[in-house]
Amino acid sequence: MTKTFAELGLTEQTLKALSDVGYESPSPIQEEAIPPLLEGRDVIGQAQTGTGKTAAFGLPIVQYIDPSEHEVQALVLTPTRELCIQVTQALRTYGAHSGVDVVAVFGGAPIRTQQAQLRAGGHIVVGTVGRVLDLISRNSIVLHDCRFVVLDEADEMLDLGFLEDVEKILSMTPSGRQTALFSATMPPPIRKLADSYMYEPQVVRVEAATLTIDTVAQFQLPVETRDKAGRLVEVLRAERPEQAIVFVRTKVRCDQLYRTLRDGGMNARALHGDMSQGSRDGVMLAFKGGRVPILVATDVAARGLDISTVTHVVNYDVPTSPDTYVHRIGRTGRVGRSGRAITFVEARQKRELEAIERHIGTKIAAWSPDAEASPTPVKERPRRHSKPHISRDGSEPSVKLVLGSGRAAGLQVADIVGAVTSATGLDGEAVSDVSVLERFSFLSVPASEADRVIEGLGGEAVRGQTLRAERVRSS
Repeated sequence: MTKTFAELGLTEQTLKALSDVGYESPSPIQEEAIPPLLEGRDVIGQAQTGTGKTAAFGLPIVQYIDPSEHEVQALVLTPTRELCIQVTQALRTYGAHSGVDVVAVFGGAPIRTQQAQLRAGGHIVVGTVGRVLDLISRNSIVLHDCRFVVLDEADEMLDLGFLEDVEKILSMTPSGRQTALFSATMPPPIRKLADSYMYEPQVVRVEAATLTIDTVAQFQLPVETRDKAGRLVEVLRAERPEQAIVFVRTKVRCDQLYRTLRDGGMNARALHGDMSQGSRDGVMLAFKGGRVPILVATDVAARGLDISTVTHVVNYDVPTSPDTYVHRIGRTGRVGRSGRAITFVEARQKRELEAIERHIGTKIAAWSPDAEASPTPVKERPRRHSKPHISRDGSEPSVKLVLGSGRAAGLQVADIVGAVTSATGLDGEAVSDVSVLERFSFLSVPASEADRVIEGLGGEAVRGQTLRAERVRSS
């Protein structure tokens, strides 16, 4: 039987903050991770985004802080700027009644501003690895009294080549600190890190089934670009969701679509990264409190939204990767409820939809009002290319490359594969594990072709961006 947050040992102040944002009952990872963390134990949490892991470590951290001590008492390391911002917002929410000061530090923002915020307070520092190291070297972050460290999405830190720097930071914290490590996967370097820096950690595993899409009826709707906004209104009126998240790819489209819905008489709000902290918090509170039924959001802004009352997810723009699709639609169908996910598909996005279907192992049914989904298994099928290229049988070792552009520049999986094939003559089958994140992208290519791909992509222009590839540093 699921426990309540009160039964997990949380204080009245923390429970009030949770009530303010509409959290009712803990998710599996919160139920399993919060008690040992409150007891002072080290914890390894194997869980994906969307399982509620930020609250799993964030609530114990907030209770751990002594607001009267003006030192850095807790450090949360994140692989990306976007996750850093999201975790910071969550911790500020959880500590709203506790007098806890949370400072975010990340690259791409003025370091002097962050130094001033650290001088003014900072019980908890949430930061990207590089910026934290930089601020430590300037004596702006001192970790002598830091007794709680969290490594969030550790496997992504490994992918980005940050693990060596993470170890440097850990070596500067007290040996008696409490450590929590969260990671969707547990590759050997992450296990080794845990063995070296954690003391008898309790392992908490939340299988991917908690993000199950089995409880979500999935549909696709072919659309013309010019008709998309009108079709969205049609879908929302037919589906009549209790609460829906409409995912879009860009901040500009987020604002445009929100205005269109609002002007059409719908109670909708927008959520994206360019909004002020106060505006974002206001929207989140309104949506979590059930006062707003429709939220138009970008992926980054919606990370960490853990609301059991979401009945519908609409992919207004096809997700940039199959994993993103699963994360998006995992926002509905929670806590034993059924959910519905509808994906708008423009003609040029059919290949991306096929990749999603292969990933989830089913065909996505066509949408119509009152449609019921009956998944059909997908058979593996070869990709077709317009001209012959050098092909690979997949048995050769591969090398992971990183590009300095991503979703923010409008980059899509198909753009990357197309750029590699046109620049090098490689078959598209030789390009694997393509992942488009907000500011950068990953791909894997045969080891023997890596240098040729790096050279070929140098200066290649896609969507107005000059692509530059480099090998991902091994940790």
